Amino acid sequence: MRAADAVLPLALLGLAACSTAPAYAPPAVSTPAAFRDTGPWTPAAAAAPQAGDWWAVFADPTLAGLEQRLAGGNASLAQALARYDQARALARQARTDLYPSVGVDAGAASQRTISSGRTDPVGISASAAYELDLWGRVRNQVEAGRADAQASAADLAAVRLSLQAQLADAYFQLRGADAQIAVLASTADAYRQALDLTRRRQVGGASSALDTGRAETQLATALSQQEQAQADRALLEHALAVLVGEPASSFSVASVEGLSDAPRTPVSTPSAVLQRRPDIAAAERRVAAANARVGVARAAWFPTVTLAASGGWQSTGGELLTTANRVWALGPAAAALPLLDGGARKAEVARSRAVFDEAAAGYRQTVLDAFREVEDQMALANRLAAAQSRQDEAVDAAARTAALATTRYREGAASYLDVVTAQTAELDARRSALDLRTRRLAASVDLIRALGGGWTGGEGA
Repeated sequence: MRAADAVLPLALLGLAACSTAPAYAPPAVSTPAAFRDTGPWTPAAAAAPQAGDWWAVFADPTLAGLEQRLAGGNASLAQALARYDQARALARQARTDLYPSVGVDAGAASQRTISSGRTDPVGISASAAYELDLWGRVRNQVEAGRADAQASAADLAAVRLSLQAQLADAYFQLRGADAQIAVLASTADAYRQALDLTRRRQVGGASSALDTGRAETQLATALSQQEQAQADRALLEHALAVLVGEPASSFSVASVEGLSDAPRTPVSTPSAVLQRRPDIAAAERRVAAANARVGVARAAWFPTVTLAASGGWQSTGGELLTTANRVWALGPAAAALPLLDGGARKAEVARSRAVFDEAAAGYRQTVLDAFREVEDQMALANRLAAAQSRQDEAVDAAARTAALATTRYREGAASYLDVVTAQTAELDARRSALDLRTRRLAASVDLIRALGGGWTGGEGA
């Protein structure tokens, strides 16, 4: 019987062998039928935001350009990619145990015996060994490695999404700072005009030095607030530089005065979020890997059988590669089963089960956190939109009051204290409106992130 004729049936036997891993299903989590805080700015929809460049909904070319630069320059993303590459390599390494190992050996030695004296045997041989995976140990190791690689792919997607959201949040805060600076600059111009008016009235005897002092204080305060807003903007610009992987000293984003409105974000069902979030996918894949490793630990209770075959030539003199000098062997190289191990195998099975329980609990917690994050951002998106509407009304009322107070002061019907009070209220109202608009944009970014962003899933080894 040829060696190949013996290897094939045994290999098929190994492929058809049983597995000691428990039957796997993702841990059950109570999933609500729908999210509670849907509203005008977060309507319920059949599908979540489309996969791909999710930031396109903001229609901001500068933001889009920064997101593209992040993809190629961010160091944290490069680290996550390297970790994913490591996991894929480990998965490929685990798969090698599914195939026979083959080696070649050649050697020569000098030896002396009483009967024949000195001889110089030489030989060359090739050998192959294959473990019959009767209990699924190797297959479960391969499955665990594959699940780890898939979890690492989801981790990479989660890191990418988190960094993209950080960049978008910092960008909109920077645009909020731009808007604050523009409002403060415009306000400072108005305060200068008011100070000039007060000084002229003081020269003419129509107002006192007290009014002039109030006008000077008001202008200096506005200029101080403008400097603080510029400092905040500089720090945000530096943060953006780090996110795109560039030195802060050579990075800049041109200022703009406008601040865009937050987009409406359709929200899908909670069950769809389970499929879209990369952190949930990573947690589920780790549960699957832990389940497979339970099978690896259980397989240690059964014997391991390794089939070995070797062949080659061996000679003590003359020509080596001849038919007479050919040797070969076929048979089980090892059939091992430890009988007494002090409880090591039992402890390993218990440990692997505890690891599975930990991973399952982590998965359930990740799902609950995901649902909470979506509800949080939906509540913010809708409530902040309502608050902004009210704040816009406050801005209009404060602007009318400030204009009326200035007119009455110019006509001598009101004190400058009335003007200061009205103008301060208007500035506070405008800055609060800009803050709400910025917070709404940040809430939109966080809601898209909570829904899974543009991750498509399906990545892995």
